[in-house]
Formats: sequence, C-alpha cells, structure tokens
Amino acid sequence: MPTFKWDPFRDLLNLHEKMNSLFEDVMAPRQDMALSGSWKPTVDIYETDDAMVVNAEIPGIGPDDISVKVSENTLVIKGERKLEKGLREENYHMIERNHGRFQRAFTLPVEVDQENVKATFEDGVLEIVLPKAPESRSKTIEVKVT
Repeated sequence: MPTFKWDPFRDLLNLHEKMNSLFEDVMAPRQDMALSGSWKPTVDIYETDDAMVVNAEIPGIGPDDISVKVSENTLVIKGERKLEKGLREENYHMIERNHGRFQRAFTLPVEVDQENVKATFEDGVLEIVLPKAPESRSKTIEVKVT
C-alpha cells in the first residue's frame, strides 16, 4: 500500500479553490443583473399556428416607461420601474418590489411579420403578438398513395 506525505499547502490550495468556486456561484447572478438591468420581469412565450405571443408581468409601470423593439428575429423589451414620486429611499421601512431599469431580449424561433406586431398593456401584463411571416408558417402537405 503506497504512503502519501501530508502536504498542508496542497490542502490550503484546495480550500482556496473551493472558496473561489463558491463565491463565483453566488456572485454570478448579481453580475448578470448588473449587465442587463437591476431586475427582470417574468415572461411566458408560446406559439400558435399564426403567431408567437409574449406575456410579460410588469405591474406598477406605465406604458410610456416600456419600449418594445423587434429586429430580425430578436425581441427586446426595456423599461424602468421608478420609486413613487415624492418619496425617497430613506422614507421606506421595507422595499421588496424591484425597482430600476430592466431589459429582456429573446431570439424568436421563427421569422415574424415585423410590420404587424401588436403590443397591449392591461392590468400590469404586457402582451406582444408577433405574427409569423407567411413563409415561416407551417404547411401541411397531403401525400397521395398510389
């Protein structure tokens, strides 16, 4: 049976690497938030026969504080939720709702008709309907048996 000499520096190095890994795992989500804004609204995306539909929950924001852009096959939603007017952060006892800028970008799986994209905002839900381009709609081809 081979014997190994104990090396305390190797153990310290292993501990150092594990601690670095732990801090990277904890800090990674915060770095993502810093790059894309301070928060991200939740989003549902689904496909119908004729369109892609995006529903984003953005309560407490007016339509003027939201920007929706479609370029090629990418959808970008930007906006900002501000603190209530007349109140400063020092006046709050607790802040649990997210505030600040946000941005979400999605690559769409199909080509969309950019000229007919429609967005509505009701009860804190932004709904974006992205009609499929005629060439990207699926076709059913009947196979004849001979």
